[in-house]
Amino acid sequence: MKWSEVCIHTTSEAIEPVSNIFHESGASGVVIEDPQDMERQKTKLGEIYELNPDDYPAEGVYVKAYLPLNSFLNETVDGIKHSVTNLKEFGIDIGHNEVSINEVQEEDWATSWKKYYKPVKISEKITIIPTWEDYTPVSSDEIIIEMDPGMAFGTGTHPTTVLSIQALEQYMEKGDTVLDVGAGSGILSVASVLLGAEHVHAYDLDDVAVSSTKNNAALNNVEGKITAKLNDLLEGVDGETDLVVSNILAEIIVKFTDDAYRVIKPGGYFITCGIISGRKEMVRSRLVESGFEIVETNKMEDWVSIIAKKPE
Repeated sequence: MKWSEVCIHTTSEAIEPVSNIFHESGASGVVIEDPQDMERQKTKLGEIYELNPDDYPAEGVYVKAYLPLNSFLNETVDGIKHSVTNLKEFGIDIGHNEVSINEVQEEDWATSWKKYYKPVKISEKITIIPTWEDYTPVSSDEIIIEMDPGMAFGTGTHPTTVLSIQALEQYMEKGDTVLDVGAGSGILSVASVLLGAEHVHAYDLDDVAVSSTKNNAALNNVEGKITAKLNDLLEGVDGETDLVVSNILAEIIVKFTDDAYRVIKPGGYFITCGIISGRKEMVRSRLVESGFEIVETNKMEDWVSIIAKKPE
């Protein structure tokens, strides 16, 4: 079977929404070629694998997806282009927004994309490994998360995921209940349980994300502690929780800060990420308006995480 590799030259800011558009269009796997990945190798975290500079653009990022080469391809690609262009309406910088298409054989893409996913240490405690890699923990307290990136929305190497997990390590207590809003691949849900959460409710509007969360929970033997379901943010969610974590666009976060305040117990935390630097103040202001106290703000590259607390 022949496949088409569709490549969009865009920005770091647009990686997550463009990847989501690809998945919604039926893509069988997404590859991200971000020059910042090479810079991350020089830091303490992310030094485990090697990357070839020739695979990466001089500026911006490449987001690639694989679609069946059939009579519907042109229509599908036109829909992808339209959806990506519409991201500008949300204030997202889509950069060059150049689209290229290459034909590939199934045996080529089915294995070659795996070179982009190697074991990577993303925090003091957690290392993420793809399911096909052998890895030996370097310390007795290291936490290993296995991920299947084939249909995932996040595999752990993006700064927003790293910031989210680092915040979970710091602010989540053992025995906490957690709500993961916009769960994507479920990596934050899995990390929460492995860090000691009693139970996680994972919500997403995309049924592929819900399935991915369930699959990755099973891979890590934590499916009994994660409930994944379709839901629009926190709409209709009742009861109280210790912590809410959400790694989605800033424009979406500001829509449910009141609901987050409603469901979080006094003294509980709201960990927000997916926030491009230019929208930090917008999110901070909205959190304060909802009644939260800003505890900490962290930055990695162009991305920001904000940890807010509901007063006791």
